[in-house]
Amino acid sequence: MEATNSRLDVAAVGDLVLLDPLTEESLLQTLQERFRRGDIYTYIGNVVISVNPYRSLPIYGPEAVQEYHNCNFFAVKPHIYAIADDAYRSLRDRDRDQCILITGESGAGKTEASKLVMSYVAAVCSKGEEVDKVKEQLLQSNPVLEAFGNAKTVRNDNSSRFGKYMDVEFDFKGEPLGGVISNYLLEKSRIVRHVRGERNFHIFYQLLAGGSAQLLQQLKLRQDCQHYAYLNQETSDVPGMDDAANFRAMQDAMRVIGFSPAEVTALLEVTAVVLKLGNVQLSGSYQASGMEACSIAESQELQEICSLIGLDPSVLEQALCSRTVKARNETVLTTLSVPQGYYGRDALAKNIYSRLFDWLVNRINTSIQVKPGKQRKVMGVLDIYGFEIFQDNGFEQFIINYCNEKLQQIFILMTLKEEQEEYVREGIKWTPVEFFDNTIICNLIENSKGGILAMLDEECLRPGVVNEDTFLTKLNQLFATHKHYESRETQNARHVMDASLLPHCFRIHHYAGKVTYNVSGFIEKNNDLLFRDLSQAMWAARHELLRSLFPEGDPQKVSLKLPPTAGFQFKASVATLMKNLYSKNPNYIRCIKPNESKAPLLFTPELVLAQVRYLGLMENVRVRRAGYAFRQLYSSFLGRYKMLSPRTWPRWAGGDREGTEVLMEDLAFPPEELAFGHTKIFIRSPRTLFDLEKRRQERVVELAVLIQKMFRGWRCRTQYQLMRKSQILISAWFRGHRQKNKYQQTKRSALLIQAYVRGWKCRRLLRELKLQRRRQAAASTIAAYWRGYQVRRQHRRRFRSGASACLSNFIYRRLVQKFLVGLRKNLPPLSVLDQTWPPAPYKFLADANQELRSIFFRWKCKKYLEQLSPQRRALLQAKLCASELFKDKKSLYSKSPSRVSTWG
Repeated sequence: MEATNSRLDVAAVGDLVLLDPLTEESLLQTLQERFRRGDIYTYIGNVVISVNPYRSLPIYGPEAVQEYHNCNFFAVKPHIYAIADDAYRSLRDRDRDQCILITGESGAGKTEASKLVMSYVAAVCSKGEEVDKVKEQLLQSNPVLEAFGNAKTVRNDNSSRFGKYMDVEFDFKGEPLGGVISNYLLEKSRIVRHVRGERNFHIFYQLLAGGSAQLLQQLKLRQDCQHYAYLNQETSDVPGMDDAANFRAMQDAMRVIGFSPAEVTALLEVTAVVLKLGNVQLSGSYQASGMEACSIAESQELQEICSLIGLDPSVLEQALCSRTVKARNETVLTTLSVPQGYYGRDALAKNIYSRLFDWLVNRINTSIQVKPGKQRKVMGVLDIYGFEIFQDNGFEQFIINYCNEKLQQIFILMTLKEEQEEYVREGIKWTPVEFFDNTIICNLIENSKGGILAMLDEECLRPGVVNEDTFLTKLNQLFATHKHYESRETQNARHVMDASLLPHCFRIHHYAGKVTYNVSGFIEKNNDLLFRDLSQAMWAARHELLRSLFPEGDPQKVSLKLPPTAGFQFKASVATLMKNLYSKNPNYIRCIKPNESKAPLLFTPELVLAQVRYLGLMENVRVRRAGYAFRQLYSSFLGRYKMLSPRTWPRWAGGDREGTEVLMEDLAFPPEELAFGHTKIFIRSPRTLFDLEKRRQERVVELAVLIQKMFRGWRCRTQYQLMRKSQILISAWFRGHRQKNKYQQTKRSALLIQAYVRGWKCRRLLRELKLQRRRQAAASTIAAYWRGYQVRRQHRRRFRSGASACLSNFIYRRLVQKFLVGLRKNLPPLSVLDQTWPPAPYKFLADANQELRSIFFRWKCKKYLEQLSPQRRALLQAKLCASELFKDKKSLYSKSPSRVSTWG
């Protein structure tokens, strides 16, 4: 509902097809009003117009992604997510390859728009480890390409200085598989010169600001930007841009994509070489023959460059200061003047950087490309320069505007084709549309036999003196009568005076307006020559990456064939791009810059009007409105407007188309204003739609009043019923409470009486039990005394008869026990020579004491024998035998046995 109201808001319609009246003023006023409200997106049918807000808006979070996911394109407010979702669902569900063309001038927000499209597609795709890896690689290609391909300009702090077309490839489920990036026309002239207030490419400043001291020392760089001639010494820092953080983000992105540390180092080394080439200074001199020559003024920078790339300094110095010319199988070495030397140095720097950027794009493609053989669907995203008109327009603006002419051509043709296909699909007669066909302008530029690019290539190849004057003269002769070409000479022939058209300029009437081009530098930039000596010097370097950038420098593969011109290469690239776009279903995002100062909430009507003309928005609206300005599905139309007819309100039982026809019949609109297709209703004039919307708003007010009346009645009835129910409930609770209290009081009284009765019974029982227990205790006491008396009497009889024997046995046992305990404490030593033994304390123990002495002595001898070694035992046995032999045969024998017995 909110989205439809936004589209049909008369003051600021969300779809410019419904603008009435359709004029440049009304279109500009609508864009300004929506910009003031914060609605930066507007539709022209299914084309999205995006006005750069130069501030952050809360419309890109996960909630917004969820809101636009699987939505109806026209059922939500205009948003870039809507066109991204429509393109993605067409690719996934209808198997139609898509392309999203993002155009607009520098600073209009093209790069951010392409990021939003890619981030939305990544957010709505399914999840998974491999899918997330592919999505992350696709998204991380942006920081790398922005570092090497973007720069600060007077119009934009992050301006893309190259055209980019990315084909994102999906499988049959809509999951991303990979992609391919194509780049167009890098502005390599920015390497050597840029206007005041602008910067060179971001990578140079990021490297110097974010590189570690060790890295800068390895690359032989200083952190001070003012040291380098190729960097603008006035503008090194950009407010709001952290070069050091961006450098770290770029390094992280390279790791995610799959760059190896060696590749990153080689890439930065070549970047440092480009930066240091600008500091190579030349000095002039004259040879003996009088010819001017040049030489290296300070060799330190040259030596540092050569040490980085592994090249002999003398080889590079010779290539910079001289040139080898081959003529008639002879090779002549000619010296260069100082201007020629600086031209060669700058050409080398531009070629190195341009080829390095191409290598970078190819390296990213190697990581994100899809393996061959897989079935795939493709969504292309084109982010390319918009139409440019400056005070001084050169070769770059001519090429850019030629590309925009081709894009406008495909835009008009594809829009007309889409309109015609829808009319045929719905069974409605197609009315031919009158529009400006810019084919004549495209032919003026690209005709292979007589176009401006062909004449420029022919002039570059022509022998003899070649300059821009001869090129302009040839154009004046060839296009003297062309209505979209003019110059000072053709104006004079037509007797037209225009002081704004200078003699060295020509003017083309583009679809977006007249553009005057200065021919100075056309031939030089189109030739884009690099002396063969410099190519061979680069190929001779030992640096693998730098050497691979100059394959033509191989002396064994020398070719005398001139390389293709810049204009020819760009024309071929545009032709390939157009062929690619024609094979896909196009979706358009037109970006507009609201002011030159990049300030939020500032809308400059003159600037926006110029861009409206450049982008051909008026022609787009006219084509879209040719025939019928508004169309909608029957179901949606009937659901919105069925309240206007009593026959369709509140419910229609028949088909959607029949209900729509009945509705429009009751509203009595002129038949020529309506057309009924197979699935949609078509309304010719926006005025009819606004009249329909006005009636609906009036009917909505009536229905709102009716709803309010019914609601108030329902609310009063509901309140009365609620009060009545509350009163009944309160009464019931009160009565219940009163009865409950009465019951509780009765219950407490009954419990009290029961307690007293139970207490009386218990006390009476207790008295009886105590009396019974006393009786039992008395009987037990008497019985115990009686049994004790009987036992004592019997014991006295038994004790008197055997008391003496019992006492004597007890005393005997105690004396024996005392003797044995004392003997244990007073045992003699274990020596076999010691025959002492304690005497018996009582005579009746004498025999036992003697027996114990004999047992102890034998036990002691046994222990002594067990301790003897076999040798000692044998010795003692020998002595015993001797004693037996000499017994009674020796006068002293009587003493020996005693000694032997002592030993034994």
